[in-house]
Amino acid sequence: MSLIRRIDLRAADPASSGADYRAAVPRADFDVEAAVPAVHAICEEVRTGGLDAIRDLGERFDGVRVDDIRVPVATMTAALEQLDPAVLAGLEESIARLRAASINELEADAVTELGPGATVTHRKVPVGRVGLYVPGGLAPLVSTVVMNVVPAQVAGVESIALSSPPQREYGGLPHPTILAACALLGVDEVYAVGGAQAIAMFAYGVGPCPKVDLVTGPGNIYVVTAKRILKGLVGIDSEAGPTEVAILADETADPVYVAADLVAEAEHDPLAAAVLVTTSEELADAVDAELETQVAATKHSERVRTSLGGSQSAVVLVRDLEQGLAVVDAYASEHLEIHTADAAAWAARVRNAGAIFIGPHAPTALGDYCAGSNHVLPTGGCACHSSGLSVRAFIKSIHVVDYTREGLAAVKDHVITLAEAEDLPGHGASVAVRFE
Repeated sequence: MSLIRRIDLRAADPASSGADYRAAVPRADFDVEAAVPAVHAICEEVRTGGLDAIRDLGERFDGVRVDDIRVPVATMTAALEQLDPAVLAGLEESIARLRAASINELEADAVTELGPGATVTHRKVPVGRVGLYVPGGLAPLVSTVVMNVVPAQVAGVESIALSSPPQREYGGLPHPTILAACALLGVDEVYAVGGAQAIAMFAYGVGPCPKVDLVTGPGNIYVVTAKRILKGLVGIDSEAGPTEVAILADETADPVYVAADLVAEAEHDPLAAAVLVTTSEELADAVDAELETQVAATKHSERVRTSLGGSQSAVVLVRDLEQGLAVVDAYASEHLEIHTADAAAWAARVRNAGAIFIGPHAPTALGDYCAGSNHVLPTGGCACHSSGLSVRAFIKSIHVVDYTREGLAAVKDHVITLAEAEDLPGHGASVAVRFE
């Protein structure tokens, strides 16, 4: 019996809608609405109970009570000094590549001259203060420190706070590798707080942590639900849930590479989705065989088996690459790999994906660490309307309107007419009075 189920869409009606294709390749059962009551209670505990509530919740969910939730700078400095030099070199390369790509994303103010004495400027302004969340459950995601911090720094954010769950193994501190990365990046405001309570701390401003304007970073269902509940009180990047990869492949794909990339995605979480969309039944069979070998050999084989065997993972057979493109576009995956002949041309036609990886030598794992792209990406089909984390997430636009008397005179009558059409005579009068 195969580790991963198979779905055959080759006989599907070519006129099938994208919604049908999306339903045919379901994701993990990640019901944010069902989690709302429990998470709302947590947020209320933090809002009303403050720092004591955060300590209680940390003891309840993380198994450790932390008296001083702010991590001392000396502790982070020591973690950096003790960091494996090879890990340090990897972090430095990841930071350098992401910083270079982020700098290239910066946009200049856009100034539009609309006539004599009439100018509108879209001024780009960084968010004042951000709270960055870094998960620490199944794996200490040190790379997520880099992905959150670097674009915020490049954007010019002046106040950066970061939170990661306390680890009982490390005396109630976040994982030392996460602390080392913070020190390397010069982030000195770090909290040992995890889950929904961390998002509530950022949103309400609790204890030593002043309120933030924006929260970014991925997390479990509690984190995602807290972001949904508190959105409006605080800005959020997205509701990033369980990770996912879709691979579009034809007969030219290497089954060893494809299987390895499915295993890598499944390694994240038992809820992670690994989906292969292929025109080749022979490739599907070869990938099945490879998965048996590779899953047995990998460290987290039980986790990987759960992910691959879940309803969120599948090998999907399609008639041709045109249908395959329609399927992956409807699915709108967080990560999309293209393993086909002329992969770049097919990638250019993709509309919906968080990030696209072209060809056999651009695995998703590259994007997790050192591609120069960001790995905080929209999940759950949200790539059809949302983008991954970037400098733009930390910058807002302000419209600056600069009109002289001459500039206003050119549109005075239009403003008055439109105001009267909306039955708002005071609007028109506020313009007319300037010419009496």
